[in-house]
Formats: sequence, structure tokens, C-alpha cells
Amino acid sequence: MNLDILCLDSISVSDPILRGNSVSSRITLTHPGGNRAEFELKIRYESKADERHLPLYRMAMAMPVMNYGLFANSVDLEFPISGADKKLLCDLLDIFSRDIFVNKLVRRRTQHLIEKYLPKGEEINPENAKPRAEVRTRGSAKDSALSKKPEPGKCGILSSGGKEALTTYSMLKELGADVHPIYVNESGGHWRTALTAYRWHSETEPNTCRVWTNVDRFYLFMLDNLKIVKKNHRNIPGDTYPIRLCIFPVYLFQLLPVFLDRGIGNLLIGSEFDDPRGEWTYSGIKHYFGIYDQHQDFDLRMEEWYAERIPGMRQWSALRPISGLIVERILTKRYPEASKYQRSCHSCHFDKEKIVPCGKCTKCLGVMLFLKANLADPRIMGYRKADVGAFPERLAATKLRLDPDELEQSKFLAGLDGDKRAHAEGIHIYPATSNPELIPERYREGVLHILGSHAKGNWKLADGEWTLTESI
Repeated sequence: MNLDILCLDSISVSDPILRGNSVSSRITLTHPGGNRAEFELKIRYESKADERHLPLYRMAMAMPVMNYGLFANSVDLEFPISGADKKLLCDLLDIFSRDIFVNKLVRRRTQHLIEKYLPKGEEINPENAKPRAEVRTRGSAKDSALSKKPEPGKCGILSSGGKEALTTYSMLKELGADVHPIYVNESGGHWRTALTAYRWHSETEPNTCRVWTNVDRFYLFMLDNLKIVKKNHRNIPGDTYPIRLCIFPVYLFQLLPVFLDRGIGNLLIGSEFDDPRGEWTYSGIKHYFGIYDQHQDFDLRMEEWYAERIPGMRQWSALRPISGLIVERILTKRYPEASKYQRSCHSCHFDKEKIVPCGKCTKCLGVMLFLKANLADPRIMGYRKADVGAFPERLAATKLRLDPDELEQSKFLAGLDGDKRAHAEGIHIYPATSNPELIPERYREGVLHILGSHAKGNWKLADGEWTLTESI
């Protein structure tokens, strides 16, 4: 590898220590010159940490490190893991590395990185996109089941206060499932985004719980120790992460002990439709546009792992066939009470005792566009009158990271000179990325009925174009 992006000789993760309801590991970075830096990664649960979940705690501590395989010679796990666990880590390390190479180092979406280190010309190739780091462990463990078979009638929702999680919760609740909204409380300001919905769920849903973690501070610690990142990165504004991309696998393994304790058999992530027609390779490098952990492939890979380690566990999305435009429609039209608690903003802040969105960032502009397109008043989600008034001008001056057809159809419906893209309002049937057959049979008919009540027809991909069809 000719590319000069080696930042660390090794990244070491110590065996987790369990104290009461807390789990912690020491992560040690060794620089090529021998200097070291340490960080204590922590998770705190609402009940006592259980020694039986040690394999899951180990995976939870290793998972965030998989974002840095391009920049170190080795990842050293100071504990034994099973063959299935190591295979999953290595697979994710490879996928994360390719996605970070393409969507962070090459596409250069942030101002946090130092230009001279970024790949150019012939350096942009599949070999340089492979992880440099080798995953090394201290011994091996058996691939035995980690729990008895969980209950298929219980559904755990990875909850965040966004439209996807609130809509998924409301749909499964309507369908009679035993639903558990489960939140990850990061230690920094990002928790403000989820707090409004968490408070509502805490008051109305006895199954609500949260797990606290300082993994967000770990990511900042890593940026402090990568030579390709500007030293003043903490002072550079941005609405995307400079390096890391895949955050759901971290949350998932932090939360799986809760799923096992409660016998929850369905793990739902609110992943919505992504058009498969884009260029999913770049200079010969296969990638996922930075959304692997929201792609159907991630669910399928995790179900391979569950088959060996948590037999009977299912991971799926109820929203995968529909766009964010329709997710917002279902939430505001079918579940208006829940919609009041949505906060989707990079800079949520307190206004007296209420948490309000900034109204200016790309997330806010995307949400307001969907609300306008669905004839909903943005003020139901805390947007201020001045921000609603300034929305058209701000939208015109901002490039939103939405699917192009979804963006155009939303602008069309909102009366903002968009081009009509009718399929963006439909149910997309495409087995490789949005396969309704992957919804468990006991929920499939109900989920598709709800989606069909608000979407406009079923669409299939034929000769590169979405075509309206009569049936699934």
C-alpha cells in the first residue's frame, strides 16, 4: 500500500470488566513511534450486568474499532472469541474499510481531513481500500448458543426519536406485538435528539428502556489520534462524521444483552428505501454509499450470525420498501400523537424546558420538506415560525443528501418546482434491497396493509426503471 494513511501500529481492546450495572474496556492506541493513548469505553445498563452476556460485551467493545481498519496494522482483542464472532468482525472490518475509503477519503465530504493524505488518481483502487489491520485474539471460544430461543411475538425497536423508529413502534403496536422501545443514550449532546421521544415513551410505554454509553467520546478520541485528521477538528462544523460510518452495529451489540434478558425475538432497525440503481462501485471498489448498516445485506449477515449464536432471533425493517417521504406521511397521518415527539436535527437545543430543532441543518430541511410535501405543519415538531418561513430559501441554497427521485417528488408535492417521480410514493419490490418476504410471516400482511394504505401502488424495477404493478 503506497498510500500514507497508517496512523497507528495497533489498537488493543481489553477484556470487559463488569461492575454492578456497568461494563468497561480499556482501548489502547500504540503509535508507530511507541507513544500510547488510552480510553475507557463504558456501557451502563438499567440492571446488573450479567456474566452470561460476556461474549456480547466483548463484541460490543470491539465493534467501534472496526471503523479504523485502514489506519492501523493490527486490532488486538485481549480475550478469546468464537469462530462465528471473529468471522463477523472480519467481514465488517472489510466492508467498513471499503465504505470509509470511498465515502470519506475519496468523496471528501468533510473539511476535517488533511488533503495531502487523501488518495488521488491511481491510489484510488481496490487494494488500497482493503483493511490494513489484522484482527488478532487471545484464544478461541465455542460457537454455542448464547440464549434459549427468544419469543417471536416480542419486538425491540432501536429507538432514536426519529421518524423511522417512531413509525416502526406505532405500526407494531397497532399490529398487537409486544413492543419494546430501546434507546442508546450517548454521553454527548446527540442524546438531546432522542430525549423528547424517550420521555414520551417512558411515560406511556412500560417496556421502554435505555442503555448509556460514551462511545461518542471514543470516536472523538480516535480523531485526536489519527494523523490524517486536522488537530482543530473539534472546532470545525459539519453535519456528517469525518471517519466513522457504521454506528448501528455498535448499538446493536450494546443492546443485545437487553434483548436476551427480555426474550425479545425481533430486532427492528428503521431502515427505509434506498434506490439500488446508483453506482455501487467506485473505481472497482464495491461500497454501500456509507449506509451498509441500513442496507438489507446487513440484516441478512446478522441473521447468519444469529443462526449460530442466538437461534430464532430475527433482524428486519418494516419500512424498507418505502421512502422517507412516505414514512413521514404514515407517522403524521396515521399516528399524529407520536409525530409530535419526532426530533431529527444535528443541533437540537433547549428552549426553556422544551427541546427544539435548529431549523437550519440538512436534517431539519429534509424533515420540513417531507412535512410540507405531506401537507403537515412543521410546527407540530417544534419548528419555529421564523424557520418555517425561511425554509424555501434555505432549501434552495442547500444540497440535501436524499435519494434524487425522493427529493424531486417531495419538492413537486410541496410546490417547490420539483420534477415528478411517482415511484417515490410507492412500495418498492426488489428482492436484493427491499424484499417483503424478509418480514416475518406473522407481521407481513399487517405491515404491508399499513404501508399500502399510505403509499401509491407497488413498483418493480424493469430495465432500469420503476414500473407500477398490480400486486406484490
